[in-house]
Amino acid sequence: MTDVFAAFEAAKGFMPVDEGMALHRAAVDAAGGSGLPVLEVGTYCGRSTILLADAARRAGTVVVTVDHHRGSEEQQPGWEYHDPALVDPETGLIDTVPHFRRTLHAAGLEEHVVAVVGRSPQVAALWTQPFSLVFIDGGHTDEHAVADYEGWAPRVAPGGVLAIHDVFPDPADGGQAPYRIYRRALKSGGFVEESVTRSLRVLRCVTGGTVR
Repeated sequence: MTDVFAAFEAAKGFMPVDEGMALHRAAVDAAGGSGLPVLEVGTYCGRSTILLADAARRAGTVVVTVDHHRGSEEQQPGWEYHDPALVDPETGLIDTVPHFRRTLHAAGLEEHVVAVVGRSPQVAALWTQPFSLVFIDGGHTDEHAVADYEGWAPRVAPGGVLAIHDVFPDPADGGQAPYRIYRRALKSGGFVEESVTRSLRVLRCVTGGTVR
């Protein structure tokens, strides 16, 4: 476990250690209890994928991680979280795939990850299998957050977990789109809150397939 968190801390990304530990605990519990795979929406360079992959490895399953790997809105040139090291010199576009693959290789977890390169709504439209845990950490506009919620929350198995990152009740702390889908999940009656770790919310699915 020490090696897993060392790899997590060494990886490029934004999730703090305490939130990572909470996500890992939730994934270990969810996957270990059901044996179902885990889903991550928003791979970036694989920082949180490491934790989910370790949980999947322990449960004898896999984590499916979905991302178009061109960066979210705030990672584009001229924006706060832009990283020039992630720009492909051939295309001039962000491409996080090589960095993600190096992250998994360094952590020794490649065989426990199924990486899907594509737009979240398009992938969700093709997917029918339930997940023990769905972690939403994709685009932070209302359009993208709502699409992630509507596409993937119905795939949380009854008794499984929906985790949402970057939930900020106070607009001064961050964008509100993840907060709005978090509130929507609670109001749906399909999820109850289990834990809060800074901006990470962990919700338990009490009905299965409920999205309103």
